[in-house]
Amino acid sequence: MALEAPKIYLEKGLEMRKWVLSGILASEETYLSHLEALLLPMKPLKAAATTSQPVLTSQQIETIFFKVPELYEIHKEFYDGLFPRVQQWSHQQRVGDLFQKLASQLGVYRAFVDNYEVAMETAEKCCQANAQFAEISEVMSWYLFLMFLRLFFFTALLYKPVDRVTRSTLVLHDLLKHTPVSHPDHPLLQDALRISQNFLSSINEEITPRRQSMTVKKGEHRQLLKDSFMVELVEGARKLRHVFLFTDLFLCAKLKKQIGGKSQQYDCKWYIPLTDLSFQMVDESEAVPNIPLVPDEELDAMKIKISQIKNDIQREKRANKGSKVIERLKKKLSEQESLLLLMSPNMAFRVHNRNGKSYTFLISSDYERAEWRENIREQQKKCDFSLTSVELQMLTNSCVKLQTVHNIPLTINKEDDESPGLYGFLNVIVHSATGFKQSSNLYCTLEVDSFGYFVNKAKTRVYRDTTEPNWNEEFEIELEGSQTLRILCYEKCYNKTKLTKEDGESTDRIMGKGQIQLDPQALQDKDWQRTVISMNGVEVKLSVKFTSREFSLKRMPSRKQTGVFGVKIAIVTKRERSKVPYIVRQCVEEIERRGMEEVGIYRVSGVATDIQALKAAFDVNNKDVSVMMSEMDVNAIAGTLKLYFRELPEPLFTDELYPNFAEGIALSDPVAKESCMLNLLLSLPEPNLVTFLFLLDHLKRVAERESVNKMSLHNLATVFGPTLLRPSEKDSKIPANPTQPITMTDSWSLEVMSQVQVLLYFLQLETIPTPDSKRQSILFSTEV
Repeated sequence: MALEAPKIYLEKGLEMRKWVLSGILASEETYLSHLEALLLPMKPLKAAATTSQPVLTSQQIETIFFKVPELYEIHKEFYDGLFPRVQQWSHQQRVGDLFQKLASQLGVYRAFVDNYEVAMETAEKCCQANAQFAEISEVMSWYLFLMFLRLFFFTALLYKPVDRVTRSTLVLHDLLKHTPVSHPDHPLLQDALRISQNFLSSINEEITPRRQSMTVKKGEHRQLLKDSFMVELVEGARKLRHVFLFTDLFLCAKLKKQIGGKSQQYDCKWYIPLTDLSFQMVDESEAVPNIPLVPDEELDAMKIKISQIKNDIQREKRANKGSKVIERLKKKLSEQESLLLLMSPNMAFRVHNRNGKSYTFLISSDYERAEWRENIREQQKKCDFSLTSVELQMLTNSCVKLQTVHNIPLTINKEDDESPGLYGFLNVIVHSATGFKQSSNLYCTLEVDSFGYFVNKAKTRVYRDTTEPNWNEEFEIELEGSQTLRILCYEKCYNKTKLTKEDGESTDRIMGKGQIQLDPQALQDKDWQRTVISMNGVEVKLSVKFTSREFSLKRMPSRKQTGVFGVKIAIVTKRERSKVPYIVRQCVEEIERRGMEEVGIYRVSGVATDIQALKAAFDVNNKDVSVMMSEMDVNAIAGTLKLYFRELPEPLFTDELYPNFAEGIALSDPVAKESCMLNLLLSLPEPNLVTFLFLLDHLKRVAERESVNKMSLHNLATVFGPTLLRPSEKDSKIPANPTQPITMTDSWSLEVMSQVQVLLYFLQLETIPTPDSKRQSILFSTEV
């Protein structure tokens, strides 16, 4: 078997080549259609140039469309060569020569880029001939075309071609990953990659400012600095907006629905000149606008739909079904993602116009809020403002062409196969930080993205009065399709009267922020990866290690054969088996003593080293464990309790009864469901039942403080459901040795969601009819 493994791996890699190439074929089709649309008017323009009333001269046409026909021919030849090879696929199929030839023709792109400025000036002059074109009605359409052309330059005539090289370079990376060194394509692909990378590095610096620049007056340029989708709070209702920060104004627009195949358009809702914009200060006693909250159950239902649709899209692609089916699915996907983006953020970000009007946005992270403020304040130092109503309309229309966020941010690279992100657990060690200019009380928070928005996952302890904090704290963070890890450094303010709150935010001040991309290839080797995140002179040292979903979804019992973490719950207590385990009682008592108002209790990760220290103390029945717990961060204690249930050899609900619970929760009739679920619960072994009831009462008390700790019954069920019900490896539906990566749908599978729903059902029951006297004698026994 060991000798066959390389062969299996090789065949899998070669099969991946086909899917990568299928993706580039689909995007090449789209790119060719863009070039075709651009070339469509060129022939009649050339014909009119030979008449007595030319729309454009031959020289103007040559300048504006310089090298576009050649680009079309290059990519048409590439597409026509690649298509039949992919259709007649075999592991021996060669494509390296096509990519090498494509790379060798990048000189055409170089000439195209070098001509850009002249082409832009020529198009601008043609657009200014308004009076001439207005006299002839049939020529008016050409004037509109030229207006469109001027705006289209930023993407179709410049960004699109260069973006094509970028995409081809990424495809070459992917192909090389799955092409054995012995394959004849390997040296050809390496050569093509080298040429492409050299080309991109030579022009990237000059392309970025050109792509985002828009002429507004002679000699002046308005530049797009930043844009993103955001949720605006309008009279208590959530409205999806697209927000643009230009060099002189902040513009909020609404994306119109596409009708009859027309291109996207924007409606400008409002704008604020940067010279008039401020961030309104909120007094401690002033209420932040009421934010309409969406139940967690609804958000999770959206995530499940998104996962299912993405899985359907991938299945249709593998089956080579028609593009119409895939387009319908993508439309559904976009609708669900837009809905999730609209409903998920709850953090206020307010901007104020000096004319007295304020606007409130909702975002998901302190990181974005700080980033927007920094960008605006930096630009305010050097901006002037002038905008006529006509220019405003042109600016709003041009947003479709200028925007850098082309789709709802949850769906990335829709034209190509999208990266599903990482599922599993990310262990992060926050080592230390340097670069602070004065002693402060410093701590860090960690965020990861999930379904397009960021969630706070961990927080270090506060390191007091220092410029060089050494936390050396490890956290275990669950990833759900995550692609980015963010870190924010804060200065803790203990005297809250010294600082004025903005937008209802915490008075703790952000000292720096940074992020790293979670590269699946770099993290697959399961070793610790050290990295440094730089943030405005501050450097934070981290180590990260990833455990994939196929391992994290399995019940991983402790290897220790004695002690609290190594035996079944039924024999944890040695004298009376009916007692709640000592570790459970101790952790619950400490959390109820000082953790009930901790934001994100049970969700925010505790320090891994503290958790392991507590585990070791319980393992040897250390009498000083209560002293240890009193000195530890409460999130570490919550993490220890979760780890205890996760490392039981079988789940609290037992492997035997687990399938019955899964079937019972799916019943439609509420009376039948209640009867089934309660009978199953009472069928649990007595130690399991008593421990669960004890934990259930505790979790309900935690949820009673939801207004403070932000942990609803559903949040708690999401955290504890898989922990209490996830079956042992032998009974799990998850393959022990998966032949392909665990997909997005697997992570939000019916099995996992069923586990959440079972626990949520019992949490929502007002009473569970068990003998009260029996519960009292069991739950409140003080013997160890």
